[in-house]
Amino acid sequence: MKLLLCAVNAKFIHTNLAVYNLAAYAKDSGMDICLSEYTINNRTEEILKELYRQKADIIAFSCYIWNIKMIQELAEELHKVLPETEIWLGGPEVSYDAADVLAKYPAISIVMMGEGEETFRELCLQYASGEKELGQVKGIAYRKNGVPVENELRLPMDIDQIPFVYSKLPDFDHKILYYETSRGCPFACSYCLSSIGERVRFRSWELVREELQFFLDHKVAQVKFVDRTFNCNRKHAHHIWNYITEHDNGITNFHFEIAADLLNESDIALFRKMRPGLIQLEIGVQSTHGQTIREIRRVMDLEKLADVVAKVKALGNIHQHLDLIAGLPYEDYDQFQKSFNDVFAMKPDQLQLGFLKVLKGSYMHEKQKDYEIMYGSHAPYEVLCTKWISYDDILRLKEIEDMVERYYNSAQYTKSLPYVMTFAKTPFVFFEQLAVYYNQHNAVGVKHARLFYYELLMNFTLQTYPEADEDVLKQLLIYDLYLRENIKKRPAWTNTTALEKKEATAFYRMDSTGKYFPEMQPYNSKKAAAYTHIEKFMIDMDTYEKREWWALFNYHNRDPLTYDAHVWEIKGIE
Repeated sequence: MKLLLCAVNAKFIHTNLAVYNLAAYAKDSGMDICLSEYTINNRTEEILKELYRQKADIIAFSCYIWNIKMIQELAEELHKVLPETEIWLGGPEVSYDAADVLAKYPAISIVMMGEGEETFRELCLQYASGEKELGQVKGIAYRKNGVPVENELRLPMDIDQIPFVYSKLPDFDHKILYYETSRGCPFACSYCLSSIGERVRFRSWELVREELQFFLDHKVAQVKFVDRTFNCNRKHAHHIWNYITEHDNGITNFHFEIAADLLNESDIALFRKMRPGLIQLEIGVQSTHGQTIREIRRVMDLEKLADVVAKVKALGNIHQHLDLIAGLPYEDYDQFQKSFNDVFAMKPDQLQLGFLKVLKGSYMHEKQKDYEIMYGSHAPYEVLCTKWISYDDILRLKEIEDMVERYYNSAQYTKSLPYVMTFAKTPFVFFEQLAVYYNQHNAVGVKHARLFYYELLMNFTLQTYPEADEDVLKQLLIYDLYLRENIKKRPAWTNTTALEKKEATAFYRMDSTGKYFPEMQPYNSKKAAAYTHIEKFMIDMDTYEKREWWALFNYHNRDPLTYDAHVWEIKGIE
């Protein structure tokens, strides 16, 4: 009997750890298990065609807020063209109203609730043997005499029993590999589903050590830990951080979601030893408003969090991504503005401005009437308005989010943006004003050439902050442009000078030039010229004082954290 596990991911580079876990755990069930992965950017009819042609007896989908709409459509159409094929669903988007899902969608045969590995394996064993005693299978909803029935939930499992799924690594080329060393969360944040389960369970260190070494041996580009609060157990976190530091292969990056206020001096000391780019940290702040933090049942020492973020920032070797959530209880537009400015002051490498999702099964969902939350009727159930914040406010924040992503999180304006923002009342006001200007110039929803965004920032600044020095601003923008891009087309508004081809050729042939290319052995002048750019500036990039100098941008030698070109100040020109 053939069973097809189907994942519909948000992006091509993503992998779906859930379906790989299911397949690995049930490999001895006697079922012929196959896997197919797609993305939400694939056309539904193309996925339908491919699934149909595999002629599976059972097709099982992994369901999340980002793919449930497409899966519902696929299930409906599959049932028409493969009426004998059973369709199973599992995942957080169907776990908390499984009977309702069956009642609403006749094409669905079974919904798995909660952790799926043991439930899936038991179902596979039954179907492979021809015995379907569904009433005895814990953790499922099915139809009994046409009526949806939910069986008893299954107890949490020992996650050491889940096999390592990445042994055939070539299948995962050019992908982010998701990895799990714990399940559950010790906290009870009201907007999150991770706190609903039982106690936090950890994969044993012996297994984790072997699996980490596998990633390192195969020089995987990025391993993203899905542990909800990775450092909730300091010993467990230290084992892993120590190991990847001591066995660093110089390539692999490890991503962790942490509670920053749980870090201590021993963590900082360990971080200090790490290669730049070895790890990156995602830190959920969500709000800095005390009443909001208490209401969402979040445990957080904000003062300590800010102190830790500053200490990690000072190390200069770790990317930090801080999160905020708009639409939380007791936080209106003005209060969110304060939260934004508080977090921006921590100087994160990225500031994620997210919006509340009212997830089925969460405490926030239970409190929706008390908070007068209006949210989308369909996934991702995003907030529209609350007792404290209007839909107009949400729309304004959406526009501000776009500006933060484009001009701050992109890290493409590292010299010009700090200069421009010195003229704004607050960081939030700056992005608010920029969003208004962006709308006024009909830039929303239109794909522009990259030079457009530099020019828009320049024009916005000169119009909004007339005290800004136009000459300084243009030079900072040109520096930012070449810091990231080896472009051949120069913007029309530039006020700097590129080295002419004849002079550039002479420079690259100089005997002393090789010192600027320590990574190139032996030195080759043509190759050096191909991946560099030389530009003349008339100001100091940090003080803005007048200073004439030549910059060589080396795009082969980039910063591992920012991807910026290495910049040399060069002598001997003119």
